Amino acid sequence: MFKLSGFGDEISPDLNTQLEVMESVGIKNLEIRGVYGKGVLELNEEEIKRVKDTLQEKDFKVSAIGSPIGKIKITDDFSIDLERLQKAFSLAKILETEYIRIFSYYLPQENEDPSTYSKEVIGRLREMTNLAEKENIILLCENEYDVYCDIPERCLEVLKSIDSPHLRLTFDPANFIMADVKPYTEAFPQLVNYIEYLHIKDARFSDKAIVPAGEGDGEIKEILKELKERDFDGFLSLEPHLATAGKAGGFSGAELFKKAALALQKILEGI
Repeated sequence: MFKLSGFGDEISPDLNTQLEVMESVGIKNLEIRGVYGKGVLELNEEEIKRVKDTLQEKDFKVSAIGSPIGKIKITDDFSIDLERLQKAFSLAKILETEYIRIFSYYLPQENEDPSTYSKEVIGRLREMTNLAEKENIILLCENEYDVYCDIPERCLEVLKSIDSPHLRLTFDPANFIMADVKPYTEAFPQLVNYIEYLHIKDARFSDKAIVPAGEGDGEIKEILKELKERDFDGFLSLEPHLATAGKAGGFSGAELFKKAALALQKILEGI
């Protein structure tokens, strides 16, 4: 069964506004990445309590902690991410979610051979996965453009090497387009057995513009149709990125977020 979620900070820094807009389009789950003008891992104890109280008052659940862990260079100090991971574990327990989104590290220089850093990437993600297993948490590695796991072959390499139910994949069709990969035709067959969670945004190959689901080359209908046939039970999290004239960026605003939600719902109705 598909469960709808979304990045509320695409709507507003204000949590109440985030939840009101999401509820207006039938979404009752939040992937929390930013609130009160802060990243989720920067929140203090008082702010975390405010978040939890507001979520309970509005009857919202947290689908995942949208952390930035792994979005630093692979040559940066790993202790930075180990510290952030402990904060994320604490937040996940307080906000009652089993999922934490992570990344697989930037290369130090553009145009470097990624295979040079394969061992280090896998080693870091394996250590974090082992810690997650002890905390009964599932880490969701996202295929992000320009990190190690930006193409399906490297996603598969990492997931197969670590081979743990505590490290799974967040599948983002638009991010594959940014890496010149066809999401359904090329990426999905390789990765379907590792998909735990999806970010819903679409894009065009021609100009790399971000567009609502179904309006680009993300093959989102085909992906969701096959997942439905496979009895997929997980979250579809809206990350529309529709601001700044359709180019990539982490904000949409209320009206564009609603537009993105309606586009996804239209696809779901069609399948």
